[in-house]
Amino acid sequence: MSWSRILRAIVLLPGAMTVLLPALLLYLGEGPDVGFGLALPLALALALIGLALIVQGLALMIRTISLFARVGRGTLAPWDPTERLVVLGPYRHVRNPMISGVLSVLLGEGLALGSAAILVAAGIFFAVNAIYIPLVEEPQLEQRFGESYREYRRNVPRFLPRLRPWSPGAPPRGDELADE
Repeated sequence: MSWSRILRAIVLLPGAMTVLLPALLLYLGEGPDVGFGLALPLALALALIGLALIVQGLALMIRTISLFARVGRGTLAPWDPTERLVVLGPYRHVRNPMISGVLSVLLGEGLALGSAAILVAAGIFFAVNAIYIPLVEEPQLEQRFGESYREYRRNVPRFLPRLRPWSPGAPPRGDELADE
């Protein structure tokens, strides 16, 4: 796995969504308004919550990218997909942890910088993925990985993480049904 393949995917996908788009929205808009004009304690609380979301999202993105490269032998990019189905780490809790990571960073940036435009962009990002993933990505994964992906999809939710990690071959529990 070459670093150039990995870096290209990072820069073009989560990098563009979490760095370029927010910077462009701030540049074209009124700029940051930390705290949305609220009193200091509330403004500080929003900024700290935003920073925590950014850190959590970045950690999730880094872990996901690492698993794609090491275990899946590919990247997060649709033009350079993994060779293996990755069902380790955060993938044992949720099928789309990269989307969760990017969404967490966008929400964090919106809160920390007081930008309604970035928050709206986060909502649009989620809506687009809520349509794209079941219509395009999941059928492709089912075609590539067959029954192993179908079992994974039955047991691991698309967006809302399950509390207990899923293990392949384990019987499903009533409180851990995946969204279809």
